[in-house]
Amino acid sequence: MKCPCESGKTFETCCEPYLTGKVLPETAEALMRSRYTAYTKGDIGFLKKTLAKESQSDFDEKSSQQWASQSEWHGLKVLSTKNGTPSDKTGTVEFVATYTQNGSKIEHHEVSKFKKNDKGEWRFLEGDSHVHKDGEGHHHHHHSTEPVVREGPKIGRNDPCPCGSGKKYKKCHGNWSPAG
Repeated sequence: MKCPCESGKTFETCCEPYLTGKVLPETAEALMRSRYTAYTKGDIGFLKKTLAKESQSDFDEKSSQQWASQSEWHGLKVLSTKNGTPSDKTGTVEFVATYTQNGSKIEHHEVSKFKKNDKGEWRFLEGDSHVHKDGEGHHHHHHSTEPVVREGPKIGRNDPCPCGSGKKYKKCHGNWSPAG
């Protein structure tokens, strides 16, 4: 069976050894690909296990399971990587994951940050993401000709949502990440 991460390898020789714990991902990209595959397989335990220690308190297993199971996964495209090699301590991976949910085909575009823990194992730290409906493309926001001037303070993922719900921004009106 072809691996869901679209590496071109079979699942058995690509992400399955990571998901079963037989092998540890040697690069940030390998961890990111295996985390995508975990979403396609509904392996929420793997997703939680591969979070950086400081990111674990923000992880919502129930929401992650619901999102993973209610999505039809179409594919993953890695756009770029920065560092994240076996000799690095940190790495960044930019990718697009495509899925259908509630009848809409969605492209989830994310730049994810990874770091190695004290044991030298790659862990997901955080991601900056946004989504597009199918066909919108990614060109409209990457090369703005006008500088963006923020009218108010920046809202961080872990800040309270400004709508007043009492939830963190990322759990309320912020974008949700398949990597995290």
